[in-house]
This record gives sequence, C-alpha cells and structure tokens, in this order.
Amino acid sequence: MALPALATILCLFSPLLLTAIASAREKRPNLTMGTPGPVTAHSGGRRLVHSHAKECDIPGTVDLSVREGDDTAYGQALYPVPAEDPNDPLQWSPIRKTLILVVCSLYSFLSNSALLGPSVYIGIFAAEFNTSFTDASNLISYANLAFGFGSLLLVPSYHKFGRRPVMLGSLILYCGGLLACSQVQTYSGLMAARVVHCFGASVCEALPVQLVNDIFFLHERGKRLGYYTVCLCFGATGPLFAGYMLNGGHSWRLFFWVEFAFGAALFILAFLVVEETLYHRKPPVGSSSPERQSLEGGEEKPTAVESTTPETGAVIPPRKTFVQSLKFWGVYEKDADFLLMIARSFTYFLVPHVLWVITTYGIYIGLGALTFNYIFPLKITAPPYNWSQLDSGLIAVASFLGYLLAIPFTPSSDQLAARLTRKNKGIREAEMRLGVMLPVMLLAPAGLIVFGFAAERDLHWVAYFAGVVMCNFCSYFYFTFTLAYAIDSYTSNISEMLIAMNLGKQAISFGMGLDLLDWVTRHGYAVMIAGVFGAILLANNLALLVFMLYGKRIRAFMSTTWLARVHRESVREVATH
Repeated sequence: MALPALATILCLFSPLLLTAIASAREKRPNLTMGTPGPVTAHSGGRRLVHSHAKECDIPGTVDLSVREGDDTAYGQALYPVPAEDPNDPLQWSPIRKTLILVVCSLYSFLSNSALLGPSVYIGIFAAEFNTSFTDASNLISYANLAFGFGSLLLVPSYHKFGRRPVMLGSLILYCGGLLACSQVQTYSGLMAARVVHCFGASVCEALPVQLVNDIFFLHERGKRLGYYTVCLCFGATGPLFAGYMLNGGHSWRLFFWVEFAFGAALFILAFLVVEETLYHRKPPVGSSSPERQSLEGGEEKPTAVESTTPETGAVIPPRKTFVQSLKFWGVYEKDADFLLMIARSFTYFLVPHVLWVITTYGIYIGLGALTFNYIFPLKITAPPYNWSQLDSGLIAVASFLGYLLAIPFTPSSDQLAARLTRKNKGIREAEMRLGVMLPVMLLAPAGLIVFGFAAERDLHWVAYFAGVVMCNFCSYFYFTFTLAYAIDSYTSNISEMLIAMNLGKQAISFGMGLDLLDWVTRHGYAVMIAGVFGAILLANNLALLVFMLYGKRIRAFMSTTWLARVHRESVREVATH
C-alpha cells in the first residue's frame, strides 16, 4: 500500500511543482526597463512598469512600438498598459502572480482528476449498483455536463461579486460533493453527489483563464495558459490514481476521500494567496492610450499615506497589506447585469474564433477524457488481453506521456509571435502565434486511426498507447494556442466568452460520450473512432489553415457587425484591448 500511496501523492503534486518551478525561474522574462519610474515604500519597494502600447482599428492588431520610457519584453512595449497603481494586478510581484497561477492550475488538475478518475470503476459500479455499463458510464458523462454548465451561474457570479469569494465558495461546494461521494450507498445518491462536486468545480474551467488575463501581459499569456493547460491535461491521469488505490485493496470510496483531502488543503492555500484580481484600469496620467477603460468599483482602499510620481505628479495609492488582501467581501459590480450576462454569453457562439475554441476543446475532451477512458478499461480486461481491473487505468500513462512530450513547446507561440512582430515593425497580429500548430495538425487524426483499429482488431496494447500519445500531444497545442488566439483576436467581455466556451465544449464532449459504448457495439470501433470521430477531428484541425490565411479578414469583418458592438459595450475588464 505504501508505494501506490506515495506514487499517487507525487503524481498529484507534480503539476504544482512543474508550474511553480517553470514560472518562478523567470521573475520577469525578457523584460527591459525604460526610464526609471516611481519606487515608493507603499509599492513594496518595487518599480512600477510603464508602456504606451495601443490597439489598432482592428481588434487583435496591436501596436507594440516602443516609446521613450517604455518597459519592454522581446523588444516590444508591454500590453495592456498598466495603471500607476501598485494594486493593479499587472503591477504585482512575480511571486504573487506565480502563486495565484499555481493555485488555480492545481484546482483545475484536482477537479479534472476527480471528474475522470472513477472511469476505471465503471465495471465495479455496474456490479455494485446492479446497472448496465452504459448507466454506470453516465456517472462520468452527466458529471462532465455539470462541469461545464456550472459556469453559467458561477462565471457571472465572479464577475459581479469578485473572483476571490466565488473561488473560495466553489472549493467548499467541491469538497462537500466529494465527501458525499465517499458516503453514499445508492446509484442515484452517487449521481447527485458527482453532479454537486463537478458543478462546484466548474468555475476552474474559466477562472484560470480569467486570472491569467487579469494579471499577465500579452507577451506572457501564451506561456501561462500553457502551464494551466498542463495541469488541466494532467487531470486525465485521474484513472491512474484510482487504479493505484484499487491495487492497494481499497474500496472505490478511498479515491473520493483522497480528492477531498487535497481539496481542503487547496482551500486553505487559496484563502492565503489568491488576492482579488477584479480591477478597473483608469487611463494613466499623461497617457494617450485609446484603450477602453471603466470606473473603479467596489474594492477596499488601502489605509496608508499616498505617494506621488515625481515625473507626472500622479497620486499613487499604497499597496494593500497582506491582511487587507485576505478580505473576500466588498466587491459588488452594480452595473453587471447577472441575467443579461448569461443571455449575452450565447451570442459568442456566432463568433468564429470562439466557436473554434469550443469545438476544439469539446472534441478533444470527448476523446481524451471520455472515449479513451471508457473503451480501454473494457477492452483490456476482456480476452485476448485479460488484464486485471486494477491495471485498467494505465491508459492514463499514455495521456501523461503525450502531454509531457508537448510541454517543452509551451513558449513557442509567444516566441514565434514576438519574432514575427519584430519583422512587422512592431505591429502584432493575433494570427502570428498559430504557425506552431502546423506540424501537429494531422497527428491527432492519425492517432485516432491507430486507436480505433487497435480496438477493432485486438492489436497489441502498445497500439492503444501510441494512439493516445499522438492524440494528446496534438491536443496540448490546440488547447493552449486556440484559446490564446481567441482572447487576442476579439474585443470581448472575457467572462461572457468563457461561459460560452465552457457550455459549448462540455455539451460537445457530453454528446460524444453519451451512449458511446452502444455506438461502438452497433457500428464497430474502427467505424466510430477512426472513421466518424477521426473525420470530425480532422475537419476541426484543418480550420487552422482558414484562420492563418483569412483570420485578419474575419476579425475586420466581425468588428463592423452589430454583434461586435453589443460585445464592446459590455466590456468592463481590460483584456487585450
């Protein structure tokens, strides 16, 4: 028991260590300071950064030309333009930003592992609750649906009441649902508890993206979204942990106890380090930046003496103290219409860039989280393989390897975009990051062909692993860079866009997983996985060429539509605009 437990704990903490090490190694990567700015005791002794970058007429096209006094990264001005305020999340220390990124990434890892881990128990659930394999698999499918649709309520909530209280509240709901899962005695009770903990954790599908957008500059976002994606993808190793616990001779209930323990520890960590990031940026004094700004709302004012910049005479408020940063109430956005935000989020399905992210996430989650985890345990425990039920979760090793091999390419889109921006005389186009996806465009469909024919013809188990590695290696690129591209390319209310993304992707993945076992029984593994799913994935991946060639034209057209006007009027946070 000791070895499996140790391995489980190490695997659970690996995303945390990976994110912390990778992010902490670069306190402020490639940042070149301009004319020295104000350094005051109230800003923690840190110099505030400055920039005059601005968005051009077409959303997604940004002028990063450097002016005198600008701080730069990759030789380009920083964007968005930070406020002359140490409480602006863009001005926070790298350590503070890294801790927030670690917490939200670990939350995504834990919630995804809790969602997918019980997939190795489908056979056990069917026997214990006297149900069919299809009904037992619905404990994952319907939980997956709640995982997406919870954002319909939780995302507008953090927009109206603040990121911090909603994150802490969602962690309480998540832990309560897990605790219930460990205690229930009926199928319906387990289904209800699964829906509760996945509904609570659904905010972690949107909040990390929102926080990255709140606290990091444009040139940092691709890499930071990559770190978050690593942890999200490693959540697919949940079945491996569940298998370890079975191997130790324990009930399936232990898995939920372990997830609950880590969730409770994460709540304590989040309470201490995740400061409220909702901040309405005012135009800097003397700045001609045309960015859309809005009034400051609902945040506590630090109680200390203010200081003044010697260059402009602008008043610099003091940095909040640690105790003040622990406050989880006081934010209330009066102008944020809760119900209108929910209704308006559905209009983002009409935005091509957002729709591409939705189909990308939905298809890859449907494949990696559901299709592979449903089919492999049932195939590998039957003849001619006859593996033990205890080893049926080892397909998670292939998922882990696929994502692990892709991690070194995390900074590639930021680096490519920076290089192309320099060649374009400081003008950055949103499509400049997409070129890194070309080499893997056909890899995932090929992986589905391998997996489908391995299941159809009972090929060696290595073929299953090879197909999963190929598919998940490709999915890491598409997860990370399509999301960064959508955020870059369209003037949007990020909260509303994330609602649409989460609803759409979970609905698609739910549709791909629902009655999947009946489909493959009726039509065969090769037809459904290599044929139908492979064709759908190929069409989605080939959309890359459309956006690389015509993405700017699409952005220009969309910016003139009534839809874009509606979305621009709803913008309150400064994103990439």
